[in-house]
Amino acid sequence: MSASLPTWMHLDVDHGDTITDFLPMERARGITIQSAAISFNWPPTQHLPKGQNPKTINLIDTPGHQDFRFEVDRCLPVLDGAVCIIDAVKGVEAHTERVWASAQQYSIPRLVFINKLDRDGASFHRSIVDIASRLNAWPLVCQLPLWNKTGEEFQGVVDVIERRGMRWAASGVCSLVKEETLRATPALWDEVEKARINLIERLCEDDDELVEAFAERGTDLPVPLIKTSIRRVLRHTNGSVVPVFAGSSLRNIGVEPLLDAIVDYLPSPEQAPDVQVRIGKETKMLGDVLDKTAATSATTGMAASSKTGALASVFKVVNDPSLFPGTQGMLTFVRVYHGSLHKNSQVWNANLAKFERPFHIAQVSAAKIGEIPYLAPGQIGAVTGLKSARTGDTLHILPSHHSRHGPPLASLRTMTIRPPDVGPAVAFVSVEAYGVVETKRLAEALEKLAREDPSLRWSRGDEAGSEDTFVLSGMGQLHLDVAIDRLRTAYQVNASFSDVQVDYKECITVPTTGPHRFVYDRVVANKSGMAACTAEIEQLDAEAQMSPATRDLLPDGEGQSTYTFERDGNVFIVRLTGGGESTEFAFDSEIVSRQLFNGAYGALARGPRRGSPLHGCRVSIVFDAETDYGGSGTDGHIVNAALGAVRAALRETHGKGQVAVLEPVMNVRIACPDDSAGAIQRDITGARGGVVLEVRETSLAGGGGSASTSTAVPGDAPIDLDQVYAPPDPYVSVQSLREEKRGVTRLLEIVATVPLKEMLAYDSRLRSMTGGRHSFTMELGRFERVTGSRDKDL
Repeated sequence: MSASLPTWMHLDVDHGDTITDFLPMERARGITIQSAAISFNWPPTQHLPKGQNPKTINLIDTPGHQDFRFEVDRCLPVLDGAVCIIDAVKGVEAHTERVWASAQQYSIPRLVFINKLDRDGASFHRSIVDIASRLNAWPLVCQLPLWNKTGEEFQGVVDVIERRGMRWAASGVCSLVKEETLRATPALWDEVEKARINLIERLCEDDDELVEAFAERGTDLPVPLIKTSIRRVLRHTNGSVVPVFAGSSLRNIGVEPLLDAIVDYLPSPEQAPDVQVRIGKETKMLGDVLDKTAATSATTGMAASSKTGALASVFKVVNDPSLFPGTQGMLTFVRVYHGSLHKNSQVWNANLAKFERPFHIAQVSAAKIGEIPYLAPGQIGAVTGLKSARTGDTLHILPSHHSRHGPPLASLRTMTIRPPDVGPAVAFVSVEAYGVVETKRLAEALEKLAREDPSLRWSRGDEAGSEDTFVLSGMGQLHLDVAIDRLRTAYQVNASFSDVQVDYKECITVPTTGPHRFVYDRVVANKSGMAACTAEIEQLDAEAQMSPATRDLLPDGEGQSTYTFERDGNVFIVRLTGGGESTEFAFDSEIVSRQLFNGAYGALARGPRRGSPLHGCRVSIVFDAETDYGGSGTDGHIVNAALGAVRAALRETHGKGQVAVLEPVMNVRIACPDDSAGAIQRDITGARGGVVLEVRETSLAGGGGSASTSTAVPGDAPIDLDQVYAPPDPYVSVQSLREEKRGVTRLLEIVATVPLKEMLAYDSRLRSMTGGRHSFTMELGRFERVTGSRDKDL
């Protein structure tokens, strides 16, 4: 194949000009910070037989840094397939294992692209072994690296299925290497045949249809039959088998064959598995819900489309008018799962329980945008004009006439698709605006920033004299650095920012003494009204210490409904009572339960001891329809009633000295050369107060095997590495592990737990200890109670 790549494909991270990395900070650092969605057609029309049309690929580029894992996790559920890119020098890294596990959770078919094979120290062999040992997946080697005669320069790839090679010149031009040429190099041809046989035998383990063809014809099977088998196996093995491709994106080597593989092997939206949805407490499959709704509509004589309409999931929200001229407000990226989203459709937000109407629909190529009339099922695009939608929300697209008749059917209006799981923040900065006008602009910017990225939280000082001070919390140093850069450049706020600090938490050490009732009887938004509720708080892990009042609430009874919410390491149980025998209330129980949750959640945002968020709490709210409900128009009163009840319980507990402080302790993985591993271990256990759990040899950065034993799927049996086919690297010979030779460095991985306070900006410390030859990842492990002198200092 000699097709030229689209212009945007020739841009690369190293030069800071990729279209998907369009933020100034992304281009300056050469990393991906925000996910970006682009659409393009492949293969080019001129390279297709007459009468065939290219496929449309919707590509979402996601970050690789651990601080932006939430950015990856919120994009994964909308994918039909994924390409996992592995650095051939570093092999499978800790962050790769975590993202792979997330893809496993959503049953996303995957391809693997082993990148940077042109770099010193790159090893195709070791990367293959890493896929088996660390990702616990059987690698299907579909390509072999094509080296020059000395085996020192990476020039292209050999397709083992089609028995042909592709060589890229320094100018980027690709030329075909025919089968006859490959046969002229016996060692290479033998390896191609060995790879092809291993691939077919591996497929036969999971594909009975291929077994029948293999029994009749042996290993000399036609190309279409093998490709069909790969596609079939990918759809049914949930990542336990993965095709592997080779290349160097910097030189565009292997990019075109990878795009061909995406078209050939990954499923289209019509072939993707059904998606799970949540309705109230139940989890169901979308197809089953739609079938039941259609049957109900047929029985009642109501058109199914008038109530079900279409369904879309919000996976990203962006606000940057300079990047999207001509659009107003926020750009909301959506994936359509059912039906079509048309311009000016009526939209019901199931998470917020409110209507919105989009102005325009666009197809986006990162920084380029073009208006289109609608998004079809399976498509990804952007919507302008939504004023409240956040990342993770589910949109019900209703026919234009439907707003006159209210929201969707009661059984559907709360239906959500894979809501995101946002972990607690671990670091924060204080932000102080200059003047009243700047304070208002800063509050608006923070609200928009939190809509873009729900893993960012912000709160405003509620003490006297602190109205112009805000606290912005996030997942780590880099995460907050990016947020600050966005506030300064995109939102142009005039404010001062503190250094990044550890986001300590507070917790109660004993349950509150009995339920606390709070009555809110004030004017809210020029409306008088009343609402009340009862709250009780206990430790999340203290099931045995639950009070009788709370324990009695656990099972649903007559005239009662229970709703459970989880957020930031806390669990909220909302119990509505007084509904009568049929459990029918005079209000919308779904909306009232969420209002009570919002109030309780707001109360835990600032603890009574030092203003830090509460963590590890189980909050139980009781709302009696007969005594606590003040009638319609009291939404704000209900929120404030829950806020007041929870705060009252916390104040009493703090007054008795029963509120402790927790600090985040991180799970840390550091890959480094063995000559610096000792100094790093001493630094962690000594100056940092951490605990080294394990030191293991991860790989040889120039090939020669792997001793890693971790897997991304703990429940599955480990793969026998002796059964894994991994072609040798041509430049690696059998020598001592410690002997100096080309591209070979013995790497060790240090696994430790360390308080986050000691790890802020630790990457620069590692750089001085390893000369920059390291990789460093960490994620929140747990929160530990601060005791002794350190507690008094806090």
